[in-house]
Amino acid sequence: MSTRDLPVFPLVADPVRPEVLRDTPAVNVSVGPMGPEQGPKVGLITLGCDKNTVDSEKILATLVVNGARVSSEIEGSDVVLVNTCGFIQAAKEQSLETILQAADLRETGAVKALVVVGCMVERYKTELKKEIPEVDLFLGLTEMGSLIPELRGMGLLTEEVAQIPTMERPLRVLENETSHTSFLKISEGCDHTCAFCAIPSFRGLHRSAPLIELVAEAQALSRQGVREINIISQDTTWYGRDLKRKDSKSPLLPDLLSALVHDTDIPWFRLFYMYPSGITQEIVDLIGSNNSILPYLDMPIQHGSDKILRSMRRPENQKIIRERVGWLRESVPDLTLRTTVIVGFPGETEDDFKRMMDFLEEIAFERVGGFIYSLEDGTAAAEMSGRVPETLMRERLEQVMDLQRDISFQKNSALVGSRMEALVDETHADSPYFQEISPNGVFGIARTKGQAVDVDGVTHLHPTDELKSGELVTIEIQESEDYDLIGKVVV
Repeated sequence: MSTRDLPVFPLVADPVRPEVLRDTPAVNVSVGPMGPEQGPKVGLITLGCDKNTVDSEKILATLVVNGARVSSEIEGSDVVLVNTCGFIQAAKEQSLETILQAADLRETGAVKALVVVGCMVERYKTELKKEIPEVDLFLGLTEMGSLIPELRGMGLLTEEVAQIPTMERPLRVLENETSHTSFLKISEGCDHTCAFCAIPSFRGLHRSAPLIELVAEAQALSRQGVREINIISQDTTWYGRDLKRKDSKSPLLPDLLSALVHDTDIPWFRLFYMYPSGITQEIVDLIGSNNSILPYLDMPIQHGSDKILRSMRRPENQKIIRERVGWLRESVPDLTLRTTVIVGFPGETEDDFKRMMDFLEEIAFERVGGFIYSLEDGTAAAEMSGRVPETLMRERLEQVMDLQRDISFQKNSALVGSRMEALVDETHADSPYFQEISPNGVFGIARTKGQAVDVDGVTHLHPTDELKSGELVTIEIQESEDYDLIGKVVV
């Protein structure tokens, strides 16, 4: 079977059924225990990216549907399930450390079974089975459909446990701390052949989820209280291209975005992982003309030197990136652009690094994430000469972040005095930002349309009455810092 034919994620508890009414009550979801009280207790640890988080939420939902009581708490669990990351060296080391810690619990009898799944297993299953025999079950990404049968075969799930009625089955158990913000993974795998990336080797080729299922999933998230959906994939602009090969009438990304906006009541949709080469004028116009699609775009460029971009096998160069940025800034008011770059790719000279720094200064992205190059087995870059010493990579990364700190401060300063919409993430009785105030109200931590959860700064709100997590409010920016803002709620 070609990886093009694999399911996007082969573990959905029950097919998404469009005939389910929008107002059908959803199972109450939380990070805490959920599922039949008499069911076996399963504690799940998620490592890696937001795409892994979505996979874990589907795993949790499937376990609940099949009689398990799930939680992200490990203490008191019968089964520990670790969803691993196998992307870069640091992530692999974290996954190994977590597995070994869980294996200690298995050895002491604190838990009955240890199950390890995900990217790292798909990539290194043979080696892991040999080195960590304490693990009861390893399942790679292509084997996830057998999770429930395997657990039943091990006596850890039984048919006797009362299952949740069909109409109340969750599609996902939301695992993130801010339950009003969630992720919608619209595809799996990747068709690109970037020299530094091993993802296609274990996630497979690009496969788009059907539009009707994604809309139904977004509707389900809305019923669970989600106000902001972050649209994610390996390359979001690639959505539907695989389906288009089979049926010329299949939808592409603009069709999906239009359906999500039209058929759900989610007020905020945020786009991530938008390759510059895949951004079309149609996508730009859609973002610029629709209030529900936020004026925020995560557009990874990875470098600013055309020579290094060619070595990386990226589908862009400076000209394409500059053109797409121009389209976006001309058509989308109050746009926030986020990007990521890699320093220290094999063959990166001082001249290449300077070209990247000059390009970052020219474009002046509102947000930049920087990483040092990580050598990955089986990638084209692993065989390249011209390795950059780690100390030099870290020096260059520091220079990138120093530049971005200045750019971010300038852009944040320009926001002082302006009013904008913000989503409240947290409320607190006190705040280190307002120590001189002793209010009767509550302090808030919120995010504007230009601040994405986890990866960007936040906005600290002065105290006010009746501030609630998950609430959209109008705020006025009063002060700015390098990355964060300080403001107050206005009527």
